[in-house]
Amino acid sequence: MTQTAHTSTSSGKQMLSEQVYAHLRDAILRGDYAPGDALKPQDLAREQSVSLAVVREALVRVVGDGLADRLPNRGFAVPAFSDRRWQEITEARRTVEPVVLRMSVERGDVDWEARVRAAHHRLARTPTHVPEEGEYYSGAWSEAHRVFHRTLLEGCGNPVLLETFDRMWTASELARRWSAHRHPDRDHVGEHRRLEEAALARDADTAAEVLARHLTLTADGLTGCNPHESVEEARSPRRDR
Repeated sequence: MTQTAHTSTSSGKQMLSEQVYAHLRDAILRGDYAPGDALKPQDLAREQSVSLAVVREALVRVVGDGLADRLPNRGFAVPAFSDRRWQEITEARRTVEPVVLRMSVERGDVDWEARVRAAHHRLARTPTHVPEEGEYYSGAWSEAHRVFHRTLLEGCGNPVLLETFDRMWTASELARRWSAHRHPDRDHVGEHRRLEEAALARDADTAAEVLARHLTLTADGLTGCNPHESVEEARSPRRDR
């Protein structure tokens, strides 16, 4: 095989892997798979009309996003509805993010204030749900939510801390969606407004306290659940219902 042909083959495989990865990521976040559901490479390869190698490469990326687990001798699966898993992520976020927010409130300049206000405005004006995306919150709202939280912290001026936030945010995405689905009456609007107000008032103590409470409520939405009941509730947004 010539170098050109080899490059073309590798590029084609990478493109297919990217497509399968995007399909899997969207399906998991949309709720097509319930907590604990197996992700069988053979079935996915047949469904997507690609090779097992392409599917496995995509699955490894999904695992890296925290949206699936690689189980010893058992293949791949959507994370289980495990309090411990999500509580550990919340503990890490609750330890790091309020500290970074304090730094951001103390160091942020006028441009940071403007970005925080704009990010909150976009979040408040973005619909949380759209019918075609199922019962979990919309992709547009999810992105606006991420941008608002990250913008709050960007005033810290420390890229290492912001990269840590990015990793923890991705790892907690499923927990946010499951928690929001179980507790649709939670006052997200009020919580985010209080975060913006405290940050722009340069009240670091209140901002850190509000953020810690905000993170705790998300974890509490998944605490103390009967595993069998949780799985059944989580299945409700699936497209075949």
